[in-house]
Amino acid sequence: MFHTFAARKIENQIHKQMKLKIAVLAGDGIGPEISAQGVAVMSAVCEKFGHEVTSKEAICGATAIDAVGDPFPEETFKTCMDADAVLFSAVGDPKFDNNPSAKVRPEQGLLAMRKKLGLFANIRPVQTFDCLVHKSPLKDELVKGADFICIRELTGGMYFGEKKEGDDYAYDTNAYTRNEVERILKVAYQYARQRNKHLTVVDKANVLASSRLWRKVAQEMAPQYPDVKTDFMYVDNASMRMIQEPRFFDVMVTENTFGDILTDEGSCITGSMGLLPSASTGEHTPVFEPIHGSWPQAKGLNIANPLAQILSVAMLFEYFGLKAEGELVRKAVDASLDANVRTPEIQVEGGAKYGTKEVGAWIVDYIKKA
Repeated sequence: MFHTFAARKIENQIHKQMKLKIAVLAGDGIGPEISAQGVAVMSAVCEKFGHEVTSKEAICGATAIDAVGDPFPEETFKTCMDADAVLFSAVGDPKFDNNPSAKVRPEQGLLAMRKKLGLFANIRPVQTFDCLVHKSPLKDELVKGADFICIRELTGGMYFGEKKEGDDYAYDTNAYTRNEVERILKVAYQYARQRNKHLTVVDKANVLASSRLWRKVAQEMAPQYPDVKTDFMYVDNASMRMIQEPRFFDVMVTENTFGDILTDEGSCITGSMGLLPSASTGEHTPVFEPIHGSWPQAKGLNIANPLAQILSVAMLFEYFGLKAEGELVRKAVDASLDANVRTPEIQVEGGAKYGTKEVGAWIVDYIKKA
């Protein structure tokens, strides 16, 4: 369903047997449940195509805090650095969410992973499935055919800037350097060239100094990509345009905080956050993960949608140039939706009941028989 993820250039590996070492970080809440389905699909595809895959589990998030007091322990970092890719699920737990005074939080582990692995580019495809258009809160005629990619800068901005917090005063610093802006814009232009040659740079240059740097750098770089139409949009306008006219966008690039909000907004276009995968790439080991959170209320209930995790596996394969492998995963997901093998939040009225495990098992079986 999605446009092919830009494959990393690895000589003589396409269509040949590969050995892949995958770090599996299941995390918290529904993480272990969806992670198990992602690993099962990955293993089934590798077996079918003759690849050798080994996976090593590591702790992160609230699970790691409870175990060792650190949401991204050094041992987990070493496991990630030693791997070819990371299959990540989710972090988060209510006991930390409801405690404003907590000094250590699960989400700090996610930020630490991004920073330590140098994952400055987050790629989130947003595309509708025809059979699920009715699940979107938006009108069918608005979302049908929507197909764009959000590229979010991931290691700069307010999330990593200087902070101060007191009882009556607090601030977060939204700092960016020219180098940080240039490198994420290069990624965005590469994607735009592979797609429909339209790039929208989202900022708030009428108010924020950091956004004016973004716009200045983008204006300087645009002539280097004459085949790509570059336009600029304030973030408030972009958030409205995503709802009013999602088909306007092809590739969207923005800073960390804006990207966090806009990419979650994109989930309403597809009808479920459980359908959207993502990839985070940069200096070291790439990470592939669903965009949804840990949904702790559903933990252990076998109702979480595993499709975003499974589609993240497709992106993982495509990153290594394994186009046929990724396409088979996508084909299996499409087939499961067409057959109404769906978890409750996207099931048709009167449809059979399928849980996380059952959907994953159906897709694995489809892959083995394909």
